[in-house]
Amino acid sequence: MTTLMVQGTTSDAGKSTLVTALCRWLARQGVAVAPFKPQNMALNSAVTADGGEIGRAQAVQAQAAGLAPHTDMNPVLLKPNSDTGAQVIIHGRAVTQMDAAVYHDYKRVAMQAVLESHRRLSTTYSVVMVEGAGSPAEINLRANDIANMGFAEAVDCPVILIADIDKGGVFAHLVGTLELLSASEQARVRGFVINRFRGDIALLQPGLDWLERRTGKPVLGVLPYLMDFHLEAEDAIDVRQSAKAAEVLKVVVPVLPRISNHTDFDPLRLHPQVDLRFVGPGQPVPAADLIVLPGSKSVRADLAWLRANGWEAAIQRHLRYGGKLLGICGGLQMLGQRIADPLGLEGAAGESEGLGLLAFDTVLEADKQLRNVRGRLCLEGAKVSGYEIHAGVSDGPALRQAAVELDDGRRDGAVSADGQVLGTYLHGLFESPAACTVLLRWAGLGEVETVDYHALRERDIERLADLVEAHLDVTRLRALCGI
Repeated sequence: MTTLMVQGTTSDAGKSTLVTALCRWLARQGVAVAPFKPQNMALNSAVTADGGEIGRAQAVQAQAAGLAPHTDMNPVLLKPNSDTGAQVIIHGRAVTQMDAAVYHDYKRVAMQAVLESHRRLSTTYSVVMVEGAGSPAEINLRANDIANMGFAEAVDCPVILIADIDKGGVFAHLVGTLELLSASEQARVRGFVINRFRGDIALLQPGLDWLERRTGKPVLGVLPYLMDFHLEAEDAIDVRQSAKAAEVLKVVVPVLPRISNHTDFDPLRLHPQVDLRFVGPGQPVPAADLIVLPGSKSVRADLAWLRANGWEAAIQRHLRYGGKLLGICGGLQMLGQRIADPLGLEGAAGESEGLGLLAFDTVLEADKQLRNVRGRLCLEGAKVSGYEIHAGVSDGPALRQAAVELDDGRRDGAVSADGQVLGTYLHGLFESPAACTVLLRWAGLGEVETVDYHALRERDIERLADLVEAHLDVTRLRALCGI
């Protein structure tokens, strides 16, 4: 068994991308490889085969490795519900809420969960491909570290350090990061990868030569900047869109302070007939064919934010003019009459008045609903698959007109009597080609082009593995992977 870790000089340096690329590169050679991220902080998550919750990036990496996602691939997940606090998820299950200062001490306990999961993966797979978090040179977070060098030291594994040249200052990032590590940590860094390079590599070569002389460590390769490339974001919202047709459906999504699983909208960003707009605080709500209220980690607080930013009036105006409204998960809960949080799971205990567009109430309960599901939409009986991640339990007469008939016999969500408002707990519903097509037609698009989102994601994972072969030192990589 070999463990190899990818760490980055900054957030968004390309750690997730490189781990995904290496997982597919190894899997194509018949190597049994599993992705692993000791600690993840993200509001984009996925439901695993064993019924838990992990970061969405690790679910994509599992796809690259040819595996079903498992909770051992991300044993510690932090889901922020305020600027200083987060829900702590261990081995796929929410165990507590903590503020940052308390969690700093709790990391000693969390490390045991990390090492337990790593041991299990190590007994099953030939290579465990590990993704770090943020930067290993964040001095204030070094004590009790479980996400970067603290983990690497605990399991005694080598490290690749990646930096994003598109941000500028790539040599300062690499050398500065290395300088801030201890001697033993510096020794773990076996090479550098430079990410998102555009231009003539010959012009970069003097810098690469200097870097190798300065550090005594090899540059394992330079990955080019990829145009028309999509990999689900770990946390930051990706607003890039593919080229659009002359006539498009206009879709608007509010960027809630605690928006979760915004990867739900990636299939729309990439659809040639959809103009998707994310609207943040202080921005006017543009005219649209469809408004989508997304998932939220703090539904009552985000509903208050919507009202403070003029969205309630904008939604009422949108509906008066015949527009369609879709709520997903927390967005569904907002459509109802009341949201109660008696246990204070997402903030102060209490309840809030919903938008009152569908006749049901929601109560947040301690146990989350975590399921991968399949079923059929009420619209044209289109097949749909997705996943549920929610603490809310909804009940009321509106739910008798369900949005989805699930294969397990349950009914999900609701549709208004006039057909203008639809809500569902299902994340990922736009990933199903049939469901996406029908929902876009419901929202007002005439002839809808069918787009296979899974095929697009698979195409780009393959492109990443091709880049490993073409641009990285595969001889050194094979040695680091023990193959």
